Amino acid sequence: MHTYTPTIGLEIHAELKTKTKMFCASRNHSDETRSNANVCPVCMGHPGTLPVPNIEAVRHLVRIGRALRGTIASRAEFVRKNYFYPDLPKGYQISQYALPLVSGGTLSGIAITRVHLEEDTARSVHHGGHSLVDYNRAGVPLMELVTEPVIQSAKEAADFARELQLLLLYLSASEANMEKGEMRVEANVSVSVSNRLGTKVEIKNLNSFRAVERAIEYEIKRQTALLERGERVAQETRGWDDVKGVTLSQRSKEESHDYRYFAEPDVPVYAVASDTGVLPELPWERRERYTRLGLKKEQAELLTMQREVGDFFDAAARTLDEGERTLAANYVISDVLGLRTKTGVDNFGTLSPKHFAELIHMLAVGDISSRVGKDILAELFIRAIAPRALATERGLLQQSGPEELARAAEKICAVHSRAVGDYRAGKREALAFLVGQGMKEMKGAAHPKKLREALKNALETA
Repeated sequence: MHTYTPTIGLEIHAELKTKTKMFCASRNHSDETRSNANVCPVCMGHPGTLPVPNIEAVRHLVRIGRALRGTIASRAEFVRKNYFYPDLPKGYQISQYALPLVSGGTLSGIAITRVHLEEDTARSVHHGGHSLVDYNRAGVPLMELVTEPVIQSAKEAADFARELQLLLLYLSASEANMEKGEMRVEANVSVSVSNRLGTKVEIKNLNSFRAVERAIEYEIKRQTALLERGERVAQETRGWDDVKGVTLSQRSKEESHDYRYFAEPDVPVYAVASDTGVLPELPWERRERYTRLGLKKEQAELLTMQREVGDFFDAAARTLDEGERTLAANYVISDVLGLRTKTGVDNFGTLSPKHFAELIHMLAVGDISSRVGKDILAELFIRAIAPRALATERGLLQQSGPEELARAAEKICAVHSRAVGDYRAGKREALAFLVGQGMKEMKGAAHPKKLREALKNALETA
C-alpha cells in the first residue's frame, strides 16, 4: 500500500455583527422567528434598486485582517458572482474577487490566502414535497476566509476553525454560532502519493467542529480507498450526512470562470481606512499572558476559551499574588464554572470579582478551610455579601487559637477512645480519623494542620 498525503484547505463563512445588512437598511437579526420580516426591495433583488455598502462591515473585516497580520487593501472593489440558486434573489451575489479587503496573514501557524466581504443568501426551508424561501438572511454581511492548502490533518483543520471562532468573538465581529449557521465551514480535501496536489473535493454542510473533523477524516479514507483500487477521484462538491457519517455527492465542482465575475456597476471602488483603532487583547496574547503569570498551559487555555470567564478572572487577579492567582484559576475552572452550569444563572450570578478575590485570599492565608470555601462560594452565587462577613456570620472562620484547639483535641480523644488506643498501638492512620472528627466537631472552622498538631500533642502527652 502506498503512503498517501492529505492536503486540506478551508473556506469559512461568518455572518458579521452589524445592525443592518450589507447593502441595505434592513435589520440584521439572526434570532428573528418571523419569516421574511427583515426585508426590503434591495435585499429582495427588486429591479432598479441600488446597493449601498455597510461601512461597519468593512471596519469589522479590516480589524480581522489586522489581527491576522494580513495586508489591508487600500481600496475596495465589489464584483458580481453569477450563479442560479433558488435562495439567491438577484441571480448573482455581490462579492469580491481580484481585490479582496485582506490578503495573506496567518492564524495558528496556518497561512491565509484571503479574507473578503460578500452578502449572504436567503434560506431555503423544506416542508415535505415543497420548499419555501425565507429572505431574512439575504443580504446579511458575510466574511469569507480562505486558507492556503497547507493543512494536513482533520484535527488541525478543526483546531483552526475553533481559533477563528474565538478571534471573531474577541473582536466582537461575529457571534459565530455554528448551530445557528452564523459560522459555516467548507473543506477542500485532496489525497496524493506525490508532492503534487491530488484532485480537490469540496465538502459542504459542516455545522460543528466535530462534523469538520469527522467529515475530513471520512473523505481522506474514501479518496485513499479509491486510489488504492486504481480508480479516479472526481472533482466535485459533496455534502456531509452527520447521522450516517458519510459524504455524499451533490454536484460537479465549479471553477472560478463558471461564475463569470465582473465589476459590480452599482458600487463604485472606494478607499479603505486601515486604522480602526486599538485592537483588544487577542486569544493567543491572553494565553501567553496567563503563562507569564505562572498559570499552567491547561489553565491558560480554559480561561481563554470563554472570554467572559477570562475577564472575570482578570478582574479578580489584580489584587492577588502569584500563588493566589494559581489558586484562583483552579477555583474558577473547577468550581465557578461548575456552579454556573448547576445553577443556570446568567454570567456569574451575584458573585463579584472583588468578593471572589477576597475569598481566595482567605483560603490562601488559612482563614477558612477548602470545604468552607466551596460552601461560601456557592452562597456568593445567590447572595451579594462579602465572604468574610458571611464566614463570621456563620461561625466558619478557622479557629486556630491554641486553647480552643487543645480543648477540641481533648474532647475528641475522650469521645473516640478506641481510635486513641489504635494510634498508641502504632496505627498512625487513626490520626487521620481523629482529625476528620475534629473538623466535624468544629464545623470545618479549625485549621487542619494546627488541629492535627493539637491532637498529636494530646495523644502523646496524656
